Amino acid sequence: MHGWELILVAFSLAMDAFAVSIAAGITLPAVTGRHVFRLSFHFGLFQFLMPVAGYLLGQVAAESLAGCAHWIAFAMLTAVGAKMIYEALQRDSDAPPADPTRGATLILLAIATSLDALAVGLSMALLNGHVLTPAIAIGIVAAIMSIIGVRFGRTIGSHRAHIAECAGGIVLVLIGVKILLFS
Repeated sequence: MHGWELILVAFSLAMDAFAVSIAAGITLPAVTGRHVFRLSFHFGLFQFLMPVAGYLLGQVAAESLAGCAHWIAFAMLTAVGAKMIYEALQRDSDAPPADPTRGATLILLAIATSLDALAVGLSMALLNGHVLTPAIAIGIVAAIMSIIGVRFGRTIGSHRAHIAECAGGIVLVLIGVKILLFS
């Protein structure tokens, strides 16, 4: 993979993390440095690790795994999105929304948004390509796009956190549907 191709792939893979980061920025009542760090670190780390894992898996069983990654991403994003919508609708308007930059939610989001990078790693294995440099570039771009996304989300965020959290959940479900339909 050449330089410009690598940059295009990295930005393409970072778009889901960017969109989820916007949704997280919208739902948080106040975005702190810790929120930004946790989100960008985890999204960048998982975007780095998934191509490497895909490459290693591709060495063993590329064909049997390639067809199900989009279903897994769809299920995870839909589950997290549905949970956000449910919690937003069940909470009274004065209660703060759940923090999507912590715990199991953060890990699920990081995995779900990086499953397409797993497929890239699988294809690299099939093409006998190198994986380390692309994985590093993909991780760095995802981290940067996550920082931009969460800040942008906070800028456009609503003062009604429960409405914003519901909208964020809908965005996650729509990203899951997009992955399912177009992968």
